[in-house]
Amino acid sequence: MISTKVATRGPTASTRAAAQILKSYRSSAGLRPTFIIAQHVQPARTGQRSFSSSDSPKVKEFFVQKQTDKVRKTPAAWSHPAYTEEQMNAVTVAHREAKTFSDKAALLAVKFMRWGLDTATGYRHEKAVALNEKDPEAARRKYAMTEEKYMIRNVFLESIAGVPGMVAGMLRHLHSMRRMKRDNGWIETLLEESYNERMHLLVFLKMQRPGRFMRFMVLAAQGVWCNFMFFAYLVSPRMVHRLVGYLEEEAVYTYTRQIKDLDAGLLPKWEKLQAPEIAVDYWKMPEGHRSMRDLLLYIRADESKHREVNHTFGNLDQKEDPNPFVSEYRDPEKPHPTKGLAYPKPTGWERHEII
Repeated sequence: MISTKVATRGPTASTRAAAQILKSYRSSAGLRPTFIIAQHVQPARTGQRSFSSSDSPKVKEFFVQKQTDKVRKTPAAWSHPAYTEEQMNAVTVAHREAKTFSDKAALLAVKFMRWGLDTATGYRHEKAVALNEKDPEAARRKYAMTEEKYMIRNVFLESIAGVPGMVAGMLRHLHSMRRMKRDNGWIETLLEESYNERMHLLVFLKMQRPGRFMRFMVLAAQGVWCNFMFFAYLVSPRMVHRLVGYLEEEAVYTYTRQIKDLDAGLLPKWEKLQAPEIAVDYWKMPEGHRSMRDLLLYIRADESKHREVNHTFGNLDQKEDPNPFVSEYRDPEKPHPTKGLAYPKPTGWERHEII
């Protein structure tokens, strides 16, 4: 757990805090998502991840791990599968061709959501690339993504990404009880996916704290998204899994762009930033591989797995087929779906390959 130091420096600290809060409200008035910076990185001491808070006495650690007289620590409910560096670096941007009407409808819905998120966070990659060829300086001024803009995008994305798995798992749980039949392993994977997305959100919240307007945006989006997922899954589970598969394609693309921008030196604040303790514990990140770049690699790898899982689920019989990601196979030597990245299939496994 990272301990956050709150500086109290009399009138100077109060003035700075007031200016910071006023700046956040001004941004909110312009209908832009805002963050109150909770931490800024300093050069880490040997063997220690050092974070310090802003000067505001009101800004403290965003959420604290619960401890009691008897309980010291509560570990994660689901242990995360181990990824190797080679597996994470091998993750690529991929797209599954939309062939059926439901696939095309799902892709259209994701494109609309992508447009809305791009508009809210100022992300214009395609336009930036086109303008950069003519006037690089103008492209940087107009479309450059900063660390703060990326963090807004990441928090918003992860706050709604954890909804589909939870809704689908709940509905399948109730469906299983109504039919008085087993679910064949789908529920656990869906709930674990939702849990994983929530962990992504908690990690980002350890690095920056959302302002009031950003919280409102998340609340509104989550309310709409949750109800949409509920009714959509009742109508067509297959279409929902395809939609989530396309949504995860966009997530992989977004994190790939962040990694490339970081490597290109466009995100200097992240170059020496270390992953928070919650991330180190969850992914069991080894010493020497706990930078912001390493963190993005782990998160991108998770999103690539969700992409594979949901595209695969979209190819299966929703009522009768077992979950191929937790099944035991007659010939385990042949490539087959796993919880990790041993046999990646970016566009999903076809039914005839695994069932």
